[in-house]
Amino acid sequence: METSVLAEVKHLKMYFQTEGSFSFRKKYIKAVDDVSFKLFEGETFGLVGESGCGKSTLGRTLLGLYQPNEGKVIFEGEDIFSLKSKRMKELRKKMQLIFQDPSASLNPRKTIADILNEPFHIHNVGSKEERQKKIKELLERVGLSAYYLSRYPHEMSGGQKQRVGIARALALNPKLIVCDEAVSALDVSIQAQVINLLEDLQQEYGFTYLFISHNLSVVHHICNRVGVMYLGKLVEIGNHEDIYYKTLHPYAKALISAIPHTDPDMQRERILLTGDVPSPADPPMGCRFHTRCPQAIGLCSQAEPALKEVYSGHLVACHRAYHP
Repeated sequence: METSVLAEVKHLKMYFQTEGSFSFRKKYIKAVDDVSFKLFEGETFGLVGESGCGKSTLGRTLLGLYQPNEGKVIFEGEDIFSLKSKRMKELRKKMQLIFQDPSASLNPRKTIADILNEPFHIHNVGSKEERQKKIKELLERVGLSAYYLSRYPHEMSGGQKQRVGIARALALNPKLIVCDEAVSALDVSIQAQVINLLEDLQQEYGFTYLFISHNLSVVHHICNRVGVMYLGKLVEIGNHEDIYYKTLHPYAKALISAIPHTDPDMQRERILLTGDVPSPADPPMGCRFHTRCPQAIGLCSQAEPALKEVYSGHLVACHRAYHP
C-alpha cells in the first residue's frame, strides 16, 4: 500500500509484574513482547488471535495508556513516550478508542449530552453553543436522533450505546481510532449495522482503524491488512486476502480453518491444535508456538524466528516458512 505511515510501533514490550513476586525474584506477564509494525493512513489494520494473546494491551499501549518497558510508538513522526504532558494531551485528540462493552464505557450517572460534551470540555474546544450544535451533529451522524441527548445509558439498547461510544470517539476529529472488540458484545444483526457505520465514517473522514477482534469473518470483511498475534508476538502480517488464502504460519492456518462457512457444500479441513496455551509469564524457548505446532522441527524449540518479509507485504515468523 503506497500511502504514508501514520504510526509505527518499534520493538514494543509491555510487561506486567505478577502479584506477590518479590523484588529479588520478580516475575512478569509478557503481554506484548518485542512487537513491530506500521499503520498507514486511511487503512484498517486487523489484529487477531486467541483471548489473552496481548491484542488489547497492544492497542492501549499504542494509544499511550500504558507506559511500556521498552520500545517506541512513533505517531506522525513523534515518539509519544518522550513527549511532555501538554504535548501529549494535544496529541490525544488525534488518537481515540472505542471500547468493547458499551455499557461499561459510558458513565451511568451522565446523560448522553453530558457524555458527548466531555471531550470538548477536557480539551476546551468551542463555545457552549458550538458544542451543543456539534453534539447534535455527532449523534445524527451515527444514526441517533436528538431525542437521546437527555437520555441515560440504561435507557438505550446495546447497539445504541455503542453508537454513542463511536460518536464520542469522533468528537475531536481523530486520525487513529482503536476499535477494541467494538462489535463482539452486540447481536449479529446489530454488528452488521455498526460495521457498515464504521466503514461509512472511514470513507467520509479518512480515519485509520486498528481493529482488534477474534471474529475472523468480520476482520476479513472490514480490514485491508491483518496481523496475527500469539502469546505476545506478531507471527504473521499481510493483506487480508493473503492471510486468508495464502496463509503461511501454522497458527494462522489453524485460526482460518475454524471460520464457519455459509455454504454447506464447501469442505474446509479443520486444523485442531493440541495442548494448552503456555503461560505468558513463562513462555517456551524458541518459537512460542512450537509446543502446539503440528509442523514443528528441531530448530523451532531452539531459536526464536524473526518476523521476516517472505514476499511483498507478507511477513511471517516461522522457520518452516523460511525453509519449507
